Amino acid sequence: MLRSMYSGISAMKNFQVKLDVIGNNIANVNTYGFKKGRTIFKDLVSQQIAGASGPTANRGGVNPKQVGLGMQLAAIDTVHTQGSTQPTGRPLDLAISGDGFFVLGDANGTNRLYTRAGNFYLDSQGYIVSADGRYLLGSGNQPIKIPLDAKSVSIGSDGTVSYVDVSGNLQTATNSPIQLAKFNNNDGLEKVGDNLFRPTANSGDPQIGDVGDNGTGTIVSGALEMSNVDLAEEFTEMIVAQRGFQANTRIITTSDEILQELVNLKK
Repeated sequence: MLRSMYSGISAMKNFQVKLDVIGNNIANVNTYGFKKGRTIFKDLVSQQIAGASGPTANRGGVNPKQVGLGMQLAAIDTVHTQGSTQPTGRPLDLAISGDGFFVLGDANGTNRLYTRAGNFYLDSQGYIVSADGRYLLGSGNQPIKIPLDAKSVSIGSDGTVSYVDVSGNLQTATNSPIQLAKFNNNDGLEKVGDNLFRPTANSGDPQIGDVGDNGTGTIVSGALEMSNVDLAEEFTEMIVAQRGFQANTRIITTSDEILQELVNLKK
């Protein structure tokens, strides 16, 4: 079979992956704290037709002759650039200005996962939780709790959670302040759904501390970080992927026509 046919097939498969990534980015254009993906390609392998030779006393050197045999997926990156901040005026909506992540976990502070989505809520016991019920962890990696009879809640840029009690006095919530996590390599984090990330061997262990420690940044209360997806960029990449896919289908069609001519040589 013709080498060009296999090159076209490899390209079609990987352009489909690129379209899958673009589709997921566009689907999450309004997802709070979402970090877009990016597809990187590399050539597959090259068949050696003739090797290189160095110059001699009578002739110059000759470059190698190689035919490429397609392309493959090099990486699917997660781009951790800062998304735009959308004010909401809701005190439990939090955005991070910096590289940190909110720390979520169970009631005893275990099974920790990390997120940039700061839409938090109060449960029936006064704990601050995420949309799917995971506890927001504070000092000592323990859930932050506000008394049920608190009149109002406020969160400072340093992560301090305060409330006004029934006597009108300003108090600090249990296990305040909010803790943030920092990683040596954010790109190494694994997406696990629900706007959550999990550490991997290549992200490094989480460095959990107070707001501002290790360059985690500050907290903006009454605002949410939007997705960092740029629709204009995604639609442009979609066109590039579509045309690349179409061009490689043409390679396969042309290769098939050549094979048809070879088959018809003898009738």
